[in-house]
Amino acid sequence: MTVRMTLVAAARSSALLAERFDDDRPLDQAGWYEVQVAAHALVPLSAAELRYCAPTARSRATGDALGYAPLVQPALRDCDMGRWRGFTLAEVTAREPAAVDAWLADPRSAPHGGEPLLAFIARIGGWLDTRPAEDCGSIVAVAEPAVVRAALVYALKAPPSSYWNVDVRPLSTVTLTGQAGRWSLCLETAA
Repeated sequence: MTVRMTLVAAARSSALLAERFDDDRPLDQAGWYEVQVAAHALVPLSAAELRYCAPTARSRATGDALGYAPLVQPALRDCDMGRWRGFTLAEVTAREPAAVDAWLADPRSAPHGGEPLLAFIARIGGWLDTRPAEDCGSIVAVAEPAVVRAALVYALKAPPSSYWNVDVRPLSTVTLTGQAGRWSLCLETAA
């Protein structure tokens, strides 16, 4: 049986330039407002047989606000950014420019002492591949934008460097169809 997996990027918890690595802040006022505006399009996804979310505060709050009553999945956690956790990219670049360059250039590197990008993509892909295929036609999962990017790179068997070329906005959705190891990106027409 083919699984239909819709990934929903969590609403924001800060302005884009204020985003911090591996941050677990709750939704901010703008995030709550954006959930209300997008709800008409996203609430129907609550009909999915299985509903999941990442363990972050904003992913849980987004899923709850949309009526998904999602089951928290620890495997959907954001990339472990080690000692960079809680800092912005600009802050880390100012302090460790060579380390940031290495991290962006080599998906196997982890100069921050956390999880390499390649391991992060593999972890998210492993979660994706272990979703039930029997008796389950549709799944919705609310997760951090980084998790959605990693899932796309894995599903499309794209090179890890393409991770940096995927822009996932808060409350955007992407649908994958298939089964373990055989995923397709499903682009739908507007109704």
